[in-house]
Amino acid sequence: MGQVEQRLKELGLTLPVPAVPVANYVPYVITGNLVFISGQGPAGPKGLEYIGKLGAEQDIEAGRAAARLTGLNLIAQVKAACEGDLDRVTRVVKLLGLVNSTPEFDQQPAVINGASDLMVEVFGEIGRHARSAVSAASLPFGMSVEIEAIFEIE
Repeated sequence: MGQVEQRLKELGLTLPVPAVPVANYVPYVITGNLVFISGQGPAGPKGLEYIGKLGAEQDIEAGRAAARLTGLNLIAQVKAACEGDLDRVTRVVKLLGLVNSTPEFDQQPAVINGASDLMVEVFGEIGRHARSAVSAASLPFGMSVEIEAIFEIE
């Protein structure tokens, strides 16, 4: 068991099965030593777990939990890209977080912290990353959060 897998175990985290694309795209692209992960949502064993707008049906804590679950889906995709070896990740480079929110809601950064905090918990110092957190009028299937990521691998 690698170091990152051990850390996941210590945190009591289980990675979901990587999501299969629902349209004409691939879940990730590797170019050079970068892995670009397509947008992921808060999918759990029974499908999407967080549906609705932040500032209406969802509050910040639910949004943060949705972002954390979405972060687990990002890690599952990069694990697939690394042929099962998460120790190949040398850096979490960037996250782009989209938050399905009302026009008045302005706490997108607090929501996406759910995923950002997870990256640091799992990967340590190499989990610190650049990030954008923006509002979206809607997201596919009504999910509350969608996040895409760039990882550096060896």
